[in-house]
Amino acid sequence: MDNCMLSVQGLRVDRGGIQILDIPEFNLYGNEFVTLIGPNGCGKSTLLLSMMCLLKRVTGRIVFKGQEIDTDKQALDYRRRIAMVLQDPLLYDTTIYDNIASGLRIRGMARSEIKTRVMSYLERFNLSHMAHRHARKLSGGEARRVSLARAFAVEPDMIFFDEPFANLDPPTRQTLSMDMVKIIRETGISSILVTHDQSEALRLSDRIVVMNRGRIVQAGTSAEVMNNPANEFVANFVGMETILEGVVKQNLDGQMIISVAGTEINVIGELRRGEEVYCGIRPENVVIETVNPAETTSARNVFPAKITEISSLGPFLRVSLECGFPLVSFLTREAFATLELETGKDVFASFKATAVHLIQKK
Repeated sequence: MDNCMLSVQGLRVDRGGIQILDIPEFNLYGNEFVTLIGPNGCGKSTLLLSMMCLLKRVTGRIVFKGQEIDTDKQALDYRRRIAMVLQDPLLYDTTIYDNIASGLRIRGMARSEIKTRVMSYLERFNLSHMAHRHARKLSGGEARRVSLARAFAVEPDMIFFDEPFANLDPPTRQTLSMDMVKIIRETGISSILVTHDQSEALRLSDRIVVMNRGRIVQAGTSAEVMNNPANEFVANFVGMETILEGVVKQNLDGQMIISVAGTEINVIGELRRGEEVYCGIRPENVVIETVNPAETTSARNVFPAKITEISSLGPFLRVSLECGFPLVSFLTREAFATLELETGKDVFASFKATAVHLIQKK
């Protein structure tokens, strides 16, 4: 792609003599929404601050629209063309209108143009009716909305979001995130979001970047990362609840049999006999039935199972099973009630051979 907005090359950041970030390459393209995910302390926020030229780096280049940022003046000019939204809104002790106008005033915009711009973003973020309310009188969700409007109002080339919806209730979080993405799509602003919410990353992103211990361990579309994790860490992190260790027992023209805990699983793949693998199975691909479906299902893997645990996940129920190996399934509450499931009940679990994702052990 030739519309690269931002390129990070050979970036390394140390703190106290310890390397905390090592990024050989990362690119953000025009009109792209990228989400950074990973456990606490993996380097997401550090990477964000480094891309804004706010952290000293040991080595590395930050290139914006083909121009390397390597002097203090270039860094200052560059930061005037970007915006950042933090977890804490950090609003000024004044009105909503003045908060949104603050970035425009700093940039020396004419008063009439400031008014037009501020009114536009007040309307876009559904804040017009409270333009003159004081920032101290806002709820958490309202304060985040003002913070977003302030960032978008300067109409930057890029926006960086560092956990902007943390600690909000789910309905507010979802509404605010969808409003934000709608405006990003309308304006075409390239954006990077740091979040711990995998469902948010899946729902919002053009591309997901998974980080661990200061490194990028996988990057790709939502479908690629969620359904084809590069290693065991990514598989665990993106919610592939069942990860089983196994050994390839047989491979006949891509029809593989893998030995797992003394049980055989049918899988589609091209690995050789004797190779050690991880078998990842997403919970939404595991079907639970109360009668043996062996004669009616196209699934190659059908196992008698016992329900060991049931827990709630919003509109779904997480059902843990034991069938010679541990297995997890997600069910709607309606399906759960229809099947009359309960802890300790004997059932049948099934999944297709194509539903098993293989990761070679290294």
